[in-house]
Amino acid sequence: MPVKTIIEPFRIKSIEAIRRTTREERQKLMGAAGYNLFLVPSEAILIDLLTDSGTAAMSTEQWAAMMRGDESYAGSPSFARFRDSVEGIFGFRHVIPTHQGRAAERILFHVMCKKGEVVPNNTHFDTTRANCEFVGARALDIPIPEAKEPALIHPFKGNMDTAQLSAALEHEGADKIPLVMLTVTNNSGGGQPVSMENIRAVKSICKKHGVPLYIDACRFAENAYFIKLREPGYANKTPREIAREMFSYADGCTMSAKKDGMANIGGFLCTNDDTLAQQQKDLLILTEGFPTYGGLAGRDLEAIAVGLNEALEEEYLKYRIASTAFLGNHISKEGVPIVQPPGGHAIYIDARAFLPHVAPAQFPGVALANELYLEGGIRSVEIGTLMFGEHAKMDLVRLAIPRRAYTQSHIEYVVEVILDVWGKRERIRGYEIIEQAKFLRHFSAKLKPISN
Repeated sequence: MPVKTIIEPFRIKSIEAIRRTTREERQKLMGAAGYNLFLVPSEAILIDLLTDSGTAAMSTEQWAAMMRGDESYAGSPSFARFRDSVEGIFGFRHVIPTHQGRAAERILFHVMCKKGEVVPNNTHFDTTRANCEFVGARALDIPIPEAKEPALIHPFKGNMDTAQLSAALEHEGADKIPLVMLTVTNNSGGGQPVSMENIRAVKSICKKHGVPLYIDACRFAENAYFIKLREPGYANKTPREIAREMFSYADGCTMSAKKDGMANIGGFLCTNDDTLAQQQKDLLILTEGFPTYGGLAGRDLEAIAVGLNEALEEEYLKYRIASTAFLGNHISKEGVPIVQPPGGHAIYIDARAFLPHVAPAQFPGVALANELYLEGGIRSVEIGTLMFGEHAKMDLVRLAIPRRAYTQSHIEYVVEVILDVWGKRERIRGYEIIEQAKFLRHFSAKLKPISN
């Protein structure tokens, strides 16, 4: 009989110590940070699930590749290896490196968008929305209706509503919509995948109206694996083959290589449009660096070149998806409301359902995230009213699992802490803002508990 246990497909070669704090220490740290987990020092975090961005443990092959990093300002062979790796997976003619994903977004929107235009997406994430709105465009979220029901099981809740996309293009006119974006997987919507059928349908609508399609590719490998698992006709295809087909329907992409690039820094912008590529490179030179390094060291280009291919390894993806599902399934079995089914990189707790007595205006996601830290030293992130303001359709707490960084016992500890908090949820109270920035306020806002 075959063994059913899915194990980590790696051995640990180096470790980093983590330390426990007392509840009293954590209470003081929270007060000093204005009850914003972004402002708590990482040394005071036991299990850090704030983000899966840039937090991966790199492989021996990545560390080895970094040693041959060439730091030449122009024409580095490290860039050539980076470019070849990206082209081999994504298939675009122009590969423009950036220091991380939001730099690629900034360049894309500055070149392609003007004030008053509209950019549809299944769901914009925080930096995508901010960069779009910073140039005066409007970020339009059009997920499928099923995406707005956290408890509903649907294999591809990350899909874009194609009827709404067609309506937007008819209403606004193609001259007011410079591009359409698809985020894979849909981070703000619970880490849910987008089907190949939906990608093709979105592309068909875009082609009909002469509007380019760009993919936010941060978690492309996880999306490809979900397609393999859930979409008819793809079970016998490799994640690489599926990824290549996904991007064959797009005109370009943005990518934070800090996610499925398995690197600690870096990103890129791709396009098939020669004219746009030159404009984007001109802006890159102004703000990031020469087009063969784009704000990255040669060693980082090398790490990404290897990491992109490691992210597509089927044994790794099998473990990655199973580990995330283990966390989600164990807490939901005890009644904890989560976005179903479990996503690829994170579990999203439905904070409004977890804390029905805390109104959205009192930030239930912040309240729950803070309680998880106070209870067990776990750092998570609110994705809801604090992050998106009036655009928030849900209040979620994301537990993003860094790649290859934590073991099964760490995840079991997280389950235990969540269930402890679940048992005393009626005592948790909301928060109010006392200080905030105009853009991306969740990174630096200061809050205080609402007194009874």
